Amino acid sequence: MSTKRKLLVALAVILVVLGGFVTWIVRGTPAKHSEDELSGRNPVFAEPKPEEIPSVAIAKPIGWAAGEAPQAAAGLAVTRFAEGLDHPRVTYVLPNGDVLVAEADAPAGNLGGGLTAKVGAILMKSAGAHGGSPDALVLLRDTNGDGKADERHVLRQGNGLVSPSGLAWNDGTLYVANHDMVLAFTYKLGETELKGDPRKVMDLPGGGNHWMRNLVLSPDGHKLYVAVGSASNIGERGMEAEKGRAAIWEKNLYKDGYPRQFAQGMRNPNGMAWNPSTGELWAVVNERDQLGPDLVPDYLTNVPVGAHYGWPWVYWKKYDDDRVTAPPPEYFDDFVRRPEFGLGAHVAPLGLAFVTGGERLGAAYGNGAFIARHGSWNRKPLSGYDVVFVKFDANGNPQGKPLPVLTGFLADGGKTHGRPTWLAFAKDGALLVSDDTAGIIWRVIAPGAAPAAPVHPVVTAHMPPQRELKGDPSLKGPQLKAGFKSESKIREQ
Repeated sequence: MSTKRKLLVALAVILVVLGGFVTWIVRGTPAKHSEDELSGRNPVFAEPKPEEIPSVAIAKPIGWAAGEAPQAAAGLAVTRFAEGLDHPRVTYVLPNGDVLVAEADAPAGNLGGGLTAKVGAILMKSAGAHGGSPDALVLLRDTNGDGKADERHVLRQGNGLVSPSGLAWNDGTLYVANHDMVLAFTYKLGETELKGDPRKVMDLPGGGNHWMRNLVLSPDGHKLYVAVGSASNIGERGMEAEKGRAAIWEKNLYKDGYPRQFAQGMRNPNGMAWNPSTGELWAVVNERDQLGPDLVPDYLTNVPVGAHYGWPWVYWKKYDDDRVTAPPPEYFDDFVRRPEFGLGAHVAPLGLAFVTGGERLGAAYGNGAFIARHGSWNRKPLSGYDVVFVKFDANGNPQGKPLPVLTGFLADGGKTHGRPTWLAFAKDGALLVSDDTAGIIWRVIAPGAAPAAPVHPVVTAHMPPQRELKGDPSLKGPQLKAGFKSESKIREQ
């Protein structure tokens, strides 16, 4: 065989192998379970199907034509609050009604180096990300109350902002989370520029697979909570690279000292909010990949101090991830918590907003949480790409299945008009939804709806003090019971 012929045969073999590789990635493994089956208090858990190479199903963003909009649930109307933004991620409503928007994308080199990082960057770019970060904070203002922003001001661009995401404001201070630190700016409500040098509140682990760093203040404004995602899927870069990640941090703003790790074992926590019934911190979390299209359900959960949700060793408390080689902490199985509510596999929940009172979405949305599901990149059929509502009972517990609120982001042919990212309630009670790949802030409201009633906190009766031991404490008895106060008693307080 001639040298030329050998080269042609070798080239043909390479092309066949490459074609098979591409076919595998594109074809992937089809899902067997619906989003509903993988959601709720007791989601279905399929058999794991470990993938060395992830299945890929990326919806190409095509934007929205003039006059087009997502489909709102019955009784709701959706309009454009603002458009023409550059990758709007986090939205935050200030007490005076001004709306802040963090325009941002991943920092350069956040996926690391090597072939895997290059392939990942190509995939993310095709999904509408990794196009360079605008690094800007934009203020939107609706001066005439018509539900559309008629003023737009760039508060600050660059000048210390590096992939900014989380936002919080209290007592003349605006907190901004870059990917690698939290900054504090002096900011008076109504100002249209963010001047001066910021003060560094705390350092954060930079970059990584999950670069967003989201913020929420405690109700009294004294403590700041910061969500930091992992740098990998299952710690494959070594657990040293995950130091300080896959966690929620707490910083006391009125005392000196280091922040403390409030909770951990959460692969990529994002939206955080306070449950109005229980006063607990809750969060949405993106779970691990490459166990097949039906694993692992992303979730919504409460976050007690000291909680550990299992990443990377365990998911949903009782399922071991045999791919992880690093040893778990001592007595690990004894303290890992189970998440409260499944949101579906690979739906990528980001934004979270509880109904607290004053929202104008109608009686069907009187108690519960709205969640923006950014959408999958490695599942067939595609999952997420919507805004859903999870109902809560009077005791602050999620119920049923996620209910569709805003759909229609997906288009025919595996394309998407946009990707819902973040949620915030406008001062008039409308729900604002950022659509990062389309550059739009959507406004959702129930026309004519009265403001929602305040959600009452759950108050339990105190157990009476015991002066002596009466009977067997292991048996149920009146002296060991606690009950819920009646609604009338709560209102009297």
